[in-house]
Amino acid sequence: MGQSTSVLFVCLGNICRSPTAEAVFKQKAADAGLKLVIDSAGTHGYHIGKAPDKRSQAAGVARGYSFKGLKCRRVDESDFEKFDYILAMDDSNLSNLRGMSPSQYQDKIKLFLDFASVEDKEVPDPYYGGKRGFELVLDLIEEASDGLITHIQQS
Repeated sequence: MGQSTSVLFVCLGNICRSPTAEAVFKQKAADAGLKLVIDSAGTHGYHIGKAPDKRSQAAGVARGYSFKGLKCRRVDESDFEKFDYILAMDDSNLSNLRGMSPSQYQDKIKLFLDFASVEDKEVPDPYYGGKRGFELVLDLIEEASDGLITHIQQS
């Protein structure tokens, strides 16, 4: 493969979960020596151009992740062609993505937590909850990131 592998993380508004996944995965990929194209987007355009949620940033920065330069954007039709992995944070975004995607790209769309050994395959939206929700999101994202890195290294 001449071009580098590309990963797009997707949640609803691209304000909490998917930018956190982007920040965590960028760091873990760099630590693993992988050169990947990594981005995040939302299935809805509620927060376009805004920085990620301050609570997500605070929780992530406390664990050593950088959110510098991350801005919310909406999933674009070209993303389906451009990215190798299109990873949804939960079932509703998975179904939104499947509805938006041309049929030839359906196989690229998966749940991010398919790469983690957890029972519940959804990353819960922490937006309306307390601090603990953001910590749980980080725990799940870190585990799934490790699983995805292993998967990419083996394929």
